[in-house]
Amino acid sequence: MTEIIRHRRKTLGITQETLSDISGVNLKTIKTLEKGEGNPTLDTLRSLADALGLEIVLQIKSPTL
Repeated sequence: MTEIIRHRRKTLGITQETLSDISGVNLKTIKTLEKGEGNPTLDTLRSLADALGLEIVLQIKSPTL
């Protein structure tokens, strides 16, 4: 998920600071998340996804045999 957020932000050409402004997520949280650290809440991920034009999808796992 962290790579997707970082890649999408860069594809859109926006800075971490701008993403913080648009999403309402603290800049430190975004920096930590993009480093692959931290444990963001679902609300934080939802805010970032909305700001980046992404959606969070839950699906049933395929059974492992």
